[in-house]
Parts: sequence; C-alpha cells; structure tokens
Amino acid sequence: MKYLCLVYSEEDKLHSMPDSPEDPECQAYAESVATSGRMLAAEALEPVSSATTVRMRGGVVSITDGPFAETKEQLAGFYLLDAQNLDEALEIAAGIPAARVGSVEVRPVRQLEV
Repeated sequence: MKYLCLVYSEEDKLHSMPDSPEDPECQAYAESVATSGRMLAAEALEPVSSATTVRMRGGVVSITDGPFAETKEQLAGFYLLDAQNLDEALEIAAGIPAARVGSVEVRPVRQLEV
C-alpha cells in the first residue's frame, strides 16, 4: 500500500534548533529507505516564499503568490512509500530526521478502482 509522508516544519527555525538535522543526515536516511525498496519518491521543497497558489472559482482562475494558508508550520518535503501497512509507514516516518523539529503527517494514498 502507498503512503505519503508530508514533512512539516517552521521554515525559519528548521536549521537553527539544537535537534535540527543537516542535509547529509536527511540524504542518508532517504537513501537507506530507498535501499530497503520501500521508497517510491522523496523530495525536499524550496522555501514557501517560492510557492504559487492556483484557485478556480466560478470558472475564473486566481493565481496568488505564496502558500494556500498562513500557518505556523510549512510543508518542507515528502516521502512516497510503499509499505506493508500503516504501522510500517509510521515506523519509517518516525525515522525521518526532520520529525525531531517538526511533524510528519502520514496518509494512505487513495487507490482508485479501474
């Protein structure tokens, strides 16, 4: 089953807290999950200031700079996993280095009937 792990953190504090992971640690963890065969994709995202939000309302497209909503934590990256079950996905998510200073939301990917 596929699970998406959404990594959230306070962007302005991500690299300044005592438990903040460095990029090499994050890369090493991602490589270890990939080597296990459970990772389908993983990427870190550019700062939230680079985001653009698109909305369609009543047939009119609205494009605005910035994220969808003002929040304390921002989406920093993701892991797309192929795990046996939720417990395995949660175990992988708990090891994501950024979880020490932020949070990781784990959600099953909806399987569409074909």
